Amino acid sequence: MAYKFKIGHVVHHKRYDYFGVIFHADEVCRAEDRWYYRNRTQPTRQQPWYNVLVDGGSETYVAEENLEFDRTGKKIVHPMLNQMFLSYHDGRYFEMSLN
Repeated sequence: MAYKFKIGHVVHHKRYDYFGVIFHADEVCRAEDRWYYRNRTQPTRQQPWYNVLVDGGSETYVAEENLEFDRTGKKIVHPMLNQMFLSYHDGRYFEMSLN
């Protein structure tokens, strides 16, 4: 299964209107059934799901269909950001130098 977003992409949640940066991706939803059935939207599990550092300090697990690329160019503020990413360029955070 192909991922639309990559680690470090800044994304916008279409329904809940928050911004964040992707720090992990799963090919399908890996959350436990109990968590999944408590999820308000319950998008299909058979699509990529992403762990996202949310602007302002929280984390979330989101289905690909609920995300879109950020078009604002806004940097994310999160206490874990500097522990996971080393740099920011053209709307994307980078984990390490690609030498």
